[in-house]
Amino acid sequence: MNLAAPRLPRKTGCGSFLSAAHEMNGRKSRNLTGEEDRVFLSVRALLVIGLASLAGAVPAFAQPPDIVLVNGRIVTLDDRSTVAEALAVSGDMIAAVGAGADISHLARSGTKIVDLGGRTVIPGLIDSHIHAIRAGLRFGTEVSWIGSPTIGDAMRRIRDEANAAAPRAWIVVAGGWTPIQFAERRRPTQSELAAAAPDNPVYVQLFYGAALMTPKGLAALGISTDVDLPEGGKMARGKDGAPTGWIEGRFPAITALYARLPGPTLAQGMDGTRRFLSELNRFGLTGVIDPGGYNLAPGEYEALFRLWRRQELTVRVVYSICAPTPGTEIEDLRTLTRFLPMGTGDDWLRFNGIGERVTWGMNNNSNPTQAQKDAYYRIGLWAAKRGMTLTMHWNEDRSVHHLLEVFERIDREVPLRPLRWSIAHLFDASDASLQRMKAMGVGWLMQNRTYFANARYLLERRGKLGRIPPIGAALRMGLPIGGGTDAHRVMDYNPFVALRWMLDGLTVERVETRDARERPTREQALRIYTRGSAWFAHDEGRRGALTPGRLADLAVLSADYMSVPVADIGAIRSLLTMVGGRIVHADGPFLGLEEGAKR
Repeated sequence: MNLAAPRLPRKTGCGSFLSAAHEMNGRKSRNLTGEEDRVFLSVRALLVIGLASLAGAVPAFAQPPDIVLVNGRIVTLDDRSTVAEALAVSGDMIAAVGAGADISHLARSGTKIVDLGGRTVIPGLIDSHIHAIRAGLRFGTEVSWIGSPTIGDAMRRIRDEANAAAPRAWIVVAGGWTPIQFAERRRPTQSELAAAAPDNPVYVQLFYGAALMTPKGLAALGISTDVDLPEGGKMARGKDGAPTGWIEGRFPAITALYARLPGPTLAQGMDGTRRFLSELNRFGLTGVIDPGGYNLAPGEYEALFRLWRRQELTVRVVYSICAPTPGTEIEDLRTLTRFLPMGTGDDWLRFNGIGERVTWGMNNNSNPTQAQKDAYYRIGLWAAKRGMTLTMHWNEDRSVHHLLEVFERIDREVPLRPLRWSIAHLFDASDASLQRMKAMGVGWLMQNRTYFANARYLLERRGKLGRIPPIGAALRMGLPIGGGTDAHRVMDYNPFVALRWMLDGLTVERVETRDARERPTREQALRIYTRGSAWFAHDEGRRGALTPGRLADLAVLSADYMSVPVADIGAIRSLLTMVGGRIVHADGPFLGLEEGAKR
């Protein structure tokens, strides 16, 4: 269904965010679950594909399908794990799936027929926890070290950017890399970075604990001693006592340092967002759930809203928001959501509640005070009473009881089960914690962040390996699980790297962190990354499987995910990605089939 997008205001800041939200509220907004959702889908499917034939195998169409995919291996992920040969699309929905001859007979003179050549088709992948909005804003002005095998290659990428950049323009690597991905197994040095970009200030961030800057970068930000750094930051020094260019600090210090960099213009943010979403399409991603987070102010959603208004999004974006100011979280959230009820938006852009930082006091705090927990409870109860979904960042099982106690306190007043609340990360979750989550209907957003983790670090923090994370245990319990990456500061956004990691449990250093009992099957992993993720967006009845009546979101793969060696899964790409029946990415034998940006 194509809905006309409203005109958004040209303001910036919170006012722009609220105005955009107010106009979004006038568009189609729906969050149906259970029997209501099934009834809605049945009616909508009938409108699109007409009455089913008496034989029941293939629907009879009121109109011929727009696109027919034939001669393929369609992994439907329906309840019976059906693998079909062909698929028909009418409008933005899947109209029919079945045998090749049956589906081919539905085509008429105006139908586009795509021969898949035996290739595998999967439902469009959905990253349930990715900072896509923030990544997109700066994607056009940053350098990526994702997949770079050596420091020499990383410096080449810096050099190429410096050659194309204007003098004194910043060159930024915001994350998505680890020293252990390099053959040299070390961090780059300031001198290497300065040699690659002698005329530009350069900033390179390593996760949320360190950043490397060239002399020009330090000078541009007025940094010469520790006094010039955000609170908690410290200039690292070598054996000779001289600064190395590396700045160390905890999460708040590094995020505050990054915030000093010049931000993108609106035009740069829109261009970067287009390019980033297109990059995600290249990997078969058709949907993301963005959890908000650091370095993303309310006014910075404007680039995304503009593209949505122009109908130029190529990935479905479901997003959360968080309060920007410590100590005034509930006032901020009341203001930001005054005209933004839960579910505001449409199939392409929709508000999905609050998180992943709900209060500053509980964020990354493994030992919160009772006062901090009480503050969190007040906001959580406020959100629950308004029917809002909530997602919360929490890393370690040994302290998650603080969060679970608050959730259980809220659950006694407002049942959480219908709200799709979730805990993100929690890589070493115990069975007891997972059971407490299941009892409340709280889901688990699981990412492959530990793929980049140093094995020694994992042992120090978790005490043992073998169930990091315990995917098998969660599946056996029937806990809702969403797949994702937490890209792009701390991880590569490639979903096939994440799927491979889910199956083999190996870090980038090839250290096994998860034994066979905690590793899913290929189909289970794929369901987690499709139907599982869709659950957290209240969309499991409309996305995540290739069945009639669902949105036509799919990817045609370069290799068969279900049969290639597990070690080769990370190299899979999408040769054709379709979102809502529109081909948004095409490569190889399908090159030239893209239908442009607008819907």
